[in-house]
Amino acid sequence: MKEFMLLFRGGDAREANQSPEEMQAHMQRWGAWMGELGEKGLLKGGQPLEQGGKVITGKQMIITDGPFAEGKEIVGGYIMCNANDIDHAVEISKGCPILEFNDGVVEVRAVQHIDM
Repeated sequence: MKEFMLLFRGGDAREANQSPEEMQAHMQRWGAWMGELGEKGLLKGGQPLEQGGKVITGKQMIITDGPFAEGKEIVGGYIMCNANDIDHAVEISKGCPILEFNDGVVEVRAVQHIDM
């Protein structure tokens, strides 16, 4: 199996005007999806990310608060998973609850292992 990172963008339930009950149900779907991946031995780990941070740019290493991209472009979290290949990882990502939102995006990336 290969290792993949699934990056989650957009789909902020707070911005979707959900009721507290809808938000809780959505979070339960996240738990169920990740629990199922764990039971299958596919989940390696992952976490949501806080909204704030710092951005370091270029040779001058300019540090700014951020990221300040549109909400749909900000990485809100990630998981690391095992999959047979990229197509399998894409199939895994189709169960992600972030895709319940019109602006929800899952970016699937293979981890490149290099010897150091």
